[in-house]
Parts: sequence; structure tokens; C-alpha cells
Amino acid sequence: MQRQVANYSLAPGQYKDIKNRMLNWANQFGILLFLDSNSYQSPYSKYECLLAADAAYITDPTATLVSVQQMHALQEDWLFGHICYDYKNELESKLSSNHQPSLHFPALQFFCPKHVCYIDKNKQYLHIESLTVTPQTIYDAILATSFELDTTVPKLSFEKKTTKEHYLDTISKLRAHIAEGDCYEINYCCEAYNDNAVIAPLNVFNALNALSPAPFTAYYKSNGNYLLCASPERYLQKTEGRILSQPIKGTARRDADAAKDAMIKAALQQSIKERAENVMIVDLVRNDLARSCAVGSVQVDELMGIYSFPQVHQMISTVSGMLKDDVPFTDAIKYSFPMGSMTGAPKIMVMQLIEKYEQARRELYSGTVGYIQPNGNFDFNVVIRSLFYNQQTQYLSYQTGGAITYDSDAEQEWEEMRLKAWAMERIFS
Repeated sequence: MQRQVANYSLAPGQYKDIKNRMLNWANQFGILLFLDSNSYQSPYSKYECLLAADAAYITDPTATLVSVQQMHALQEDWLFGHICYDYKNELESKLSSNHQPSLHFPALQFFCPKHVCYIDKNKQYLHIESLTVTPQTIYDAILATSFELDTTVPKLSFEKKTTKEHYLDTISKLRAHIAEGDCYEINYCCEAYNDNAVIAPLNVFNALNALSPAPFTAYYKSNGNYLLCASPERYLQKTEGRILSQPIKGTARRDADAAKDAMIKAALQQSIKERAENVMIVDLVRNDLARSCAVGSVQVDELMGIYSFPQVHQMISTVSGMLKDDVPFTDAIKYSFPMGSMTGAPKIMVMQLIEKYEQARRELYSGTVGYIQPNGNFDFNVVIRSLFYNQQTQYLSYQTGGAITYDSDAEQEWEEMRLKAWAMERIFS
């Protein structure tokens, strides 16, 4: 079925108004994915924001990367969706997930949207395409929708599944594994939750995005399950034949005092521990990309760049390679998922240790959401700095963590994890 397509020019600054109206308009649908770059400037970004609304068709619960590739080859249309961290079990027979799920996102799900809207990265036009109605119909409906974003959220608190005492003890055990040579870096995460949360998910997303605007923000609604995501991290992008990943390892708090903030930023750049963690993950990503990319094409485009966000400074590296000519584009995902920044190394061993020591199933946390274009290019984020909500059970949760090495100080790791958690908890306080 052919899409009807149109572009609408935007006056300078009008994009903010239109973006808000787009989001409010789309929230009527049972399934949607809204991706917002929040005006972060990057040579790799393609859109200011991108919206997929309503499903023409959707993958079934048994879908795999192979079936997604086949669906895309058959339809040559947009696909939007997610891959849960637990999809690792489909990719590696030695892995399993034994904790009970709380949110019930399918392990992998993609949908072909009836409507796609985006604002270009230069904020000059609104692009609308649809399988079912004229672009003008959608444009008129967007303009008729309120531009005001409701950020009203209830006061509520979260219960931690992992106490500080248990956390510190676990760090000690993980350091022992590292000392024994089982692994050399592991990402350890903990969950906090409220199992009686009555919220308006879009309001919570608006509040989170206002407090922590990030370049890979996502509002994802799927059959009563919600992801409210303020991620600063790109997992994987394909542009023509080029595959690109931007792992984050290294976090420091921001300070309201400019001089102190500059000192904190400089200390992050110079931290031997943070630099070692970043290099370890860069090596892991290089190895992952080498499995699907042409021999000799994998390179480090940027090593340990420091980027600042409203709550934290981050150390980010960029790694890229050229996809082999004779492989499906989903191989780039198959051989690099889950992302190394959320696992550690060696990858299979640390995922087994993660299953042993973490007290909650990750589900969509440290998975990914994103899109595949009709031409096979794609872009996916890392699902971190996120809230998850099951509307039926009223279960609201988040997970936070960090990379543990032998040099990790357990108290400092606890404080870094709480720093990340505060950005999500404070909107309810």
C-alpha cells in the first residue's frame, strides 16, 4: 500500500509548538513511538523528532530478528519498535532469564505505523506520511490539538529491591570474580518500584523530558505498557553501509556553580578509572562490530569525548565500521546486542553473572527502541534513564546501575547509581 506524503514549511521557532501538538495528538492511539533529539547537535542525527502512530501491522509474540528482516524485505516500509535485554536468550543458548517479569513487554516487537511524522534536523519543515488518510487531514488534526504539555504528576515514592548493604556486599563479590579472572568489567543494576502507581504516562514523560532533556528521548506506548525514556546514549545506527555505535562509560554530576562544574568535567576527563572503563567497552564494541563488518573497516572515530547533559557529564566514544555486502542489516544488531556498555566483558560470562547477582529481570531496561527506514537504514538508542509503567497492574519502576571494575569503590558506585536514580525520582517528590 502506497503512502501519501507531504511537507509543511515551519516558521523560525515554530518547531517547538508543532512538536508538542504532534505528541498530544498521537497519544490517542494504542501504539506509538515518539523519538526526540531535544535539539542536540550531532553530525549523526537525522531528525529533530520522529513519530510513528497507530499500527498497520505488528509482529507476533514469537518474532525474531530474522522475521523482522523478512518483514522489512517484503514490505520495504517503516518499522518501529523495541528489543528487550532478555532477547539475549534467543541469541545465545547459554543465557537465560529466571526472574519473573513485572512489565510484560514482548521480548521483541516491531510495528509498521499507519502514520509517520517528523521534523527535520534543521527544523525547517514538518514531514507527514500516511497509509490511510491524506497528510492534510493529519496536519489539520495536529494544528487543532493543544500545544501545552501537561507535566502534572502525583507525589509518590519508590521501594528499592536492593538495600545499600546488599549492594555493597554484591560489589565485593563482583570484585572477587574480577580478581579470579572471570571477567574484567561488569554492569550491575538495581530496580526500584511502586506497585500502586496511578499516573498519566504522558504527563510523567513530559515532566521527565523537561527535567532531563536528552538526545535519545523516547515516549513509547504499546498495549498498556509504557516506556518514558531520557536516554543520552545511541546503541546502533546504520547509514547506507556504515554501522556506528556510541557507548557511554564514565559519569559525573553537574554543579550549579560554573567553576565547580568545569572542575568536575575536567576530573572526569582525567579519571584513570573512568578512562579504563571506557576503553574496555570501546574494545568490546570494536569486536562486536567486527563480526558483521568488513575486515579492516572498524575504527574508533572519537575516543572518550566529554559531553554535558542537564544532570550529568558523560564520557562517550564513537566506533564505526562498514557492514559486509553479503549479510542482512539485522546481523549488525544480532552480533552486538545487548550493547556492551550495559553488560561488560567478556560478554557471555558477565551476562551470566548479571543473572546471578541482580535481583530483578531487566526486561526493556538496557534494551533498545528505535526505527528502521524503508531503505534499511536504522537508529536505536540504549534504554537507560527510563521509567517503565504497566497501566493494568499500576506497576511503575526504573533501574539504574554502573560499570564495576576491580578498582571500583563500592560507596562511590552506590552514590553514582543514586545520582542517576535521582533524576527520575525527583519529578515525583
